[in-house]
Amino acid sequence: MTGQHTRVAVVGGGIAGLSLGFHLMRHGVAVRVVEGAARPGGNIRTEERDGYRCEWGPNGFLDSSPPTIRLVDALGLQDELAPSSDATRVRWIVRDGRLRRLPAKPQQLLASDVLSLKGRLRVLAEPLQAARRDDADESVFDFARRRIGAEAAEVLVDAMVTGIYAGDPRRLSLEAAFPRLRALEREHGGLLRGMLALRKEKRGGRAAAHGSALGPAGVLTSFDTGMETLVQALAGVLGENLTCDTRLTRLERTASGWRLEFEQGAPLTAEQVVLACPAWVAAPLLHGLDADLAERVSAIPSAPVAVVCTGWAERDVARVERGFGFLVPGREQSPVLGTLFDSWAFPNRAPQGRVLWRTLLGGARAAAVLDLEDPALVNHTLRALEKWLGLRATPEMVRVVRHPRGIPQYPVGHAREVARIDARLERQPGLHLTGNCYRGIAMNACIQEAEALAARVAGAPLPQAASRA
Repeated sequence: MTGQHTRVAVVGGGIAGLSLGFHLMRHGVAVRVVEGAARPGGNIRTEERDGYRCEWGPNGFLDSSPPTIRLVDALGLQDELAPSSDATRVRWIVRDGRLRRLPAKPQQLLASDVLSLKGRLRVLAEPLQAARRDDADESVFDFARRRIGAEAAEVLVDAMVTGIYAGDPRRLSLEAAFPRLRALEREHGGLLRGMLALRKEKRGGRAAAHGSALGPAGVLTSFDTGMETLVQALAGVLGENLTCDTRLTRLERTASGWRLEFEQGAPLTAEQVVLACPAWVAAPLLHGLDADLAERVSAIPSAPVAVVCTGWAERDVARVERGFGFLVPGREQSPVLGTLFDSWAFPNRAPQGRVLWRTLLGGARAAAVLDLEDPALVNHTLRALEKWLGLRATPEMVRVVRHPRGIPQYPVGHAREVARIDARLERQPGLHLTGNCYRGIAMNACIQEAEALAARVAGAPLPQAASRA
């Protein structure tokens, strides 16, 4: 890369940096995106292996996020969208060593065996629980225990947190990780009351589809050729404005803006800099500017995750009921977080007559499992599938992918820490932080923040928040 000047330098070519660069270009802002790895996309990567389509990271995204849909439309990818099949409606949780089917609707909970009768009755008593009136943060587990009881917190909510964050609900912040839940209690006095109020608003045409109390509405969606389709499209539009295999080693303030120095090549000067890289990459770059800021950014933890992709002959898994997959709460004391039946949700991910599954291991509570060699991770996976599914066949394809710092974690007080980080950033005009370490780990959250940040930098209005619904 030759020495050049640009208006905005974006450090990090994951989905946050790529979408930010794309939006800045659309606003007419000169931008350079630099990525330290040999290829862009971060954990979003689709690998073709023996006819199977293995996702390294996100399985898909919910199609109810307007910024993501606007991005897809702007890239001309509408016809490549691949909504998940109806199999995603069938899900299981491991409870006391065996699979229990998760109720598809709240009213089905009473007849379900996912909780004991006492536990089910406690959930139904949720509207009788007093609402918390102060604004203090609390853990996801403590909130769930207050609202729906300890058993449901240990089984249902723990599994939800496992599936999204690979985290420990006793440590994760409710305000930062699941702000929707806290808002329902604050605004409506409880979860059930809030759900009923949102349903009434929807019927009255005063709100878009809301989904459940546990998360937003929408259909899990991918692309015909996998999630990396979005990365490749963004990289294609950025063209020569994206440079990979270029690791930033020093960030320095100058009289006119910023100077960026790299392991190889000439430096780059910019009027503004956005660190769209993970917190553990950004922190060393910030240390020379503001030690306190660097320390706060460095303190944001992450959970390691291993992904074991297994390909099977359809006849070998014929006795397994089709569905989305299963999750494993922490109380089961397993290194396995869950298994997603990928090709039943997205049929084009496996060859004809074959089935692709993805098993996740590790997480915040079993980080040591990533110290194991690949054969041991595969063995853990196959033993879990035999125990819970009765599967004794041998997979035809196996692929292990490791993410040593896979998913950022938002501990109790995280939102307050992010506010302090923002306050420190005000002392560094023209410097910004974005990405999944701060205000949302999902791809949709990163794209939404990138769209808003690009508009602020360019001095442009935000698009109207309209969805396809």
